[in-house]
Formats: sequence, C-alpha cells, structure tokens
Amino acid sequence: MSPTISHVIARFAADLRFDHLSDDAVRQARRFLLDSLGCALGGYQQPDVDIARAVLDETGREGPATVIGSGRRMDVRSAALANALMVRAQDYNDIYWKQDPSHPSDIIPAAIACAERQGKDGRELIVGIVLGHEFEMRWCEAAHPGIRERGWHHATLTAFVSPIVAGRMLDLDADRIQHAIGISASRHATLGAVTAGKLTMMKNTVDPMATESGVLAALLAEKGFTGPEHVIEGKEGIVHCLGPEWTLEVLTDGLGESWRITQCGMKAFPTEALTHTPISALLDLVREHDLAPEQVERIDVRSLARAADILADPSKYEPDSKETADHSLPYCLAVALVDRQVTPAQFTEEKIRDPRVRAQLRKVVVEADPEIEKVFPELQRVVVTVTTTDGRRLERQLDYPKGDPRNPLTDEEIEQKFDALAEPLLSAARRDEIKRAVWDLENLDSVGRLMGLLVAERNRR
Repeated sequence: MSPTISHVIARFAADLRFDHLSDDAVRQARRFLLDSLGCALGGYQQPDVDIARAVLDETGREGPATVIGSGRRMDVRSAALANALMVRAQDYNDIYWKQDPSHPSDIIPAAIACAERQGKDGRELIVGIVLGHEFEMRWCEAAHPGIRERGWHHATLTAFVSPIVAGRMLDLDADRIQHAIGISASRHATLGAVTAGKLTMMKNTVDPMATESGVLAALLAEKGFTGPEHVIEGKEGIVHCLGPEWTLEVLTDGLGESWRITQCGMKAFPTEALTHTPISALLDLVREHDLAPEQVERIDVRSLARAADILADPSKYEPDSKETADHSLPYCLAVALVDRQVTPAQFTEEKIRDPRVRAQLRKVVVEADPEIEKVFPELQRVVVTVTTTDGRRLERQLDYPKGDPRNPLTDEEIEQKFDALAEPLLSAARRDEIKRAVWDLENLDSVGRLMGLLVAERNRR
C-alpha cells in the first residue's frame, strides 16, 4: 500500500535539515521573521491582544516559551497562541494568494515556542519557518476553487500545517508528525463567516487558534497520542468533506527542489490583501495629480468578483471597527485619499469616525470585471478611475501591489516597517540589536536569546 499524503509530508519534515535549504530560502526566512516580529510588537498594542493575554494569564501556566512584549515565560501552547495573535492582529503580516489566501507567518510563533522549549538555535528556527511557508502555500494551491469560495476559511488549512512545524521543532519522528497532522486537522475547521459581512475580533484570531491547534497536537503526539492517517484523501477526510476539486499532487510534487517561501509576498499596508493594489493605484493618482478630497467626485474600481463581495458589501460602507475598516475597500481608499498614506495610524477609532474620511466612502464604487477574473491569481489586476469635480477622468491600472515578489519590499523597507511598529515599545538601540540578531539568524546560538530581546522597555500608551 502506498503511503498516505500526510506520511509523505511528515517524512519530508522530519528529514529536513538546514543544509538542504537554498541561500534564497534562508534569506527569505530572515526577512519574514523580522517582518513578523515587527507585526507582533505592533500587535502587542492592540485591544484584542490585551483581552487574549488576560485570558491566557488566567488559563495558561509558567513554561519555557516567551510571550512577545510582556516577556512572560509560558507553556508553549499559550505562548504560540499569544504571539500568533500579535503577528496577525493588525492584518499587516505576509500574504500568499493562489486559489486560497493565507498568511504563512501566522505559523512562525509555533516554530519559535517549540524551538525555545527544545533549546534550539537560529538554523533550526529557519528550518521551521521555511517548512511553514512551504506547506501553507502548497495547500493554497491545492483546491479548485479555493475553500474560501466553498464557505470555509483558510485557517482550516493552517490546522494541517502548524502540526508539521511544531512536530519538527519538537524533534518528532515522521510517524508522530503524521499523527500530529491527523489530530489537528481532524478537529479544527473554520467557517468563512469570520470574514463575511461585519467583522469582529475573530477575523484575526482564527489562524492563531489553528497555530495553537498544531502545537497542542504535536505535544499530544510526542506522548504517543494518535490521529487519523487518512485525514487528507481518505474517507471523510478534507477532500471527501469539502469537495473533490483538489490537485493533491501539489502537496508533495518536487519537495526540496525549490522553496515556496521565495514566492510569498509581504504587506505594505495593514489591510486585507485585495485592497493593496487599488490602494497603490489610488495613491499614485492622488500624488501624481496632487488631488485633495474635495476635488474628487467619484472613485471607480474594477476588480475581482470576490473583492466586490468581500470588501464592498453594505457593511463595508459603514465600518465601525478596525476589523471591518481594514477589510473595507471604500474605507481604505477614503482614508488614502484624505491622508495620502495607509498605516496602522489610519485604523484608530478616532480616524475611523473622522467626518472627513466618512464623507469619501460613498464616492467609491466597486465593480467586478470578468476580464480581470481571467488573469487572477497570476495577476492581481485592478483599474482605478478617479473622476474629478472639474470633469477629468484619471485612470491607473496595476497588476500587483508593492510587496508582491515581483515588486518586493527591500530589506531597508522591512527595517523601516519594523522600526515604525516597534518604536513605541523599544529603544533604537534595542531595535538595532534585534535586527542584527535576525539578519545573522543562522549564527544565533539560542532562539531564547532572540526572544529575550523582544520585551517592552517602555509604556505603550
């Protein structure tokens, strides 16, 4: 009998070593780690993280893993959840979109927490980061259409990947990693309701919960707990339950020949991924023509059907929370028009209620374009047309945003993003120390030493 897909994946993960990785994969792991740590330090300052940390302080226990910001040492499951929520909280971390969207760096906290428990070094952490991106991105490519179009959230896929990373960091053999995959994947499916209509704090929490699920599963497997081996292709596995349109060979073909992490994008804006290209196009027009909001009569956006559905439904014209605002194309374009930038500062309660911003929302009209649909996901094309009060029609077409692998953030831009997010908590000297440690990650003797640098030095309020 041929091995199950989960066992092929588990064997690859168990056998993977730092020396197997390409130089570019190692470089990208460093880049995504620094970006994620910046996002986590920014996330530490968010109200949903405050709530989650208060609950984890009550339900968790002391342990070997460090919580970013507070520096508290907790059990690996609690630390992984807390840190993953911080990475995700501002919707500012990485993005990959092929059939299904995902944010592979949501899984990095599982690698960190388990690596701390095992006393691992920077080379091993790089292996964990690369593994998480490899399989999260492969899962995105495997479903046709993506499971989001079937009513499920991509955290469903993260629950298949996080146990791979946690299991490898815990030094599990292939059989136990396979059991960990079965444990996590069979008990953690996520409804698409979390990103439909009016959004709540759960929008940024379901993926961290899937990361936590993988850590728990790996800990159970470590002790001998078993899970279904047929959770992918077998009876009542994911293919059976969510439909047959899967190209499962994508999950295993060519493993180790190239590395998906080199194809992942980063976010230049703290917003839903499909807002990025229209934001970039509008900012180009506003800056090029020096447009004031009062000069703009209408903003037309031609984009994907899913963009119109997810980002421009009626609730997105009346955002009343950060979670809805950063998934509202009308709000993102309105605030870009007013402020000429889209950063975390544009998603405060005060800014969301700003009358000048609210006055622009109804100017934004989003239309699904079948021709644009044909070139997705290879291109994330949008056409933005600004009609001015004096009758001009200014148009900009973009095929992908800043941060896409074809137009990546530079190392300097990643550092600038890190500094902007971390500055309220950390001195310039501490930020520089963290950057040096990450850029030289393969020579870091202890993941715990890096985590010890990520403790807030000053009050964040």
